[in-house]
Amino acid sequence: MTAEQEITHYAVSVVGKDRPGIVAAITEGLFRLGGNIADSSCTMLAGEFAMILIVSLKKASGERGLLEELTPVCDRIGMSLGVRTLSGDEIIRQEPDGEICMISVYGADQPGIVYRVTRELATRSINITDLNTKLIGSEAEPVYVLMLEVALPEGETAEGVEAMLAALKAELKVEIGVRIITPVVF
Repeated sequence: MTAEQEITHYAVSVVGKDRPGIVAAITEGLFRLGGNIADSSCTMLAGEFAMILIVSLKKASGERGLLEELTPVCDRIGMSLGVRTLSGDEIIRQEPDGEICMISVYGADQPGIVYRVTRELATRSINITDLNTKLIGSEAEPVYVLMLEVALPEGETAEGVEAMLAALKAELKVEIGVRIITPVVF
């Protein structure tokens, strides 16, 4: 394989005020470069749109090619752009070890919910694979929602995690639910 044919992976991040067409504009630029999206996450946070993409490109295009193609696009749509070349060990698809579990936390909005819950999980070597928060309810009575997808280490159970979080549930006056995600088999 020649250097021109070698494939390199990049982390591409785009952040800015939400509006229709962001994903289409960015992916059009990637398509023109011959890029392939290997993994992605996009979300809207309080009116801001954030996306991170893991992109593979022929080495000939490179980071410079990505920047030359996407910078004008981002400037036109008012987004900030970040591009980082990934090393070989960063591009290996890593499935989390252990059972996958969903943890939901609901309660009155207050500082420290995310920190306190994630600190408890970290003490048990529970790996967070996805985390989302949002504020629902009314302005007078806001309800904080925290959703976590976690990978349980060997020997850890959903029941054990729920028991571990029981004291925190009482202290923070929130509802905490823990359930195993059952894989779908076709």
